[in-house]
Amino acid sequence: MHTRVLHSLVHLFEFFPIAFSALLPLINPLGSAIIFLGLVGPADTVVYKRLARKIAFLTVLFLMAVDLVGSIVLTFFGISLPVVEVAGGLVLASMGWRLLNEPDRTIQEPTEQPSSSILELDSRTFYPFTFPVTAGPGTVVVTLTLAAHAEQPLVLDSVFSQVGLFLAIAVLCLFVYFAYAYAPTLARKISQQTIHGVLRIISFILLAIGVQIFWRGAEALLHQAFPR
Repeated sequence: MHTRVLHSLVHLFEFFPIAFSALLPLINPLGSAIIFLGLVGPADTVVYKRLARKIAFLTVLFLMAVDLVGSIVLTFFGISLPVVEVAGGLVLASMGWRLLNEPDRTIQEPTEQPSSSILELDSRTFYPFTFPVTAGPGTVVVTLTLAAHAEQPLVLDSVFSQVGLFLAIAVLCLFVYFAYAYAPTLARKISQQTIHGVLRIISFILLAIGVQIFWRGAEALLHQAFPR
């Protein structure tokens, strides 16, 4: 019994880095924080921290809902894992390629203007702050792909794979909280060249992950079409 649990536990440690590395370029806490800063505008530090806490929590709930409902949706429509991997990989690779070749933008701090009311900002915590600024359509596609990939022949293996995915989402949302809560400080302290360099590296990683996911699905489909 202990051997079986330890064997299944391996899936957690294998799936966590896969999920984390696949979702990191999409959620992109640093880049999203700059967009978030421009949308919120000048506001007190307490407001930024409050919004960051709510957005991080909603992002966890949103992605976990996609994870749990996603497998049901795939089963309902009869979509296999290799097909999801091919489609998700293509989406990822195209996004990475577009971001990699996108011209650098000038990042500016918000101009001094009356800040939005707390109630108005609270009403925007899910849309657009959580979706699509933090977790956009690409994040949803990749979460569906990861959820399908987490399905294993043995139930215990599937459970630990899902735990690995949940931990990756939770850690990334923790990064989102700190990036959003201190977005004004980040904009002042980090140079634009550094931000652009980080975004380029993240874009390339996104492209590579997309190609890897695509090839895994394509390889499985080729084995199905041309069995030995």
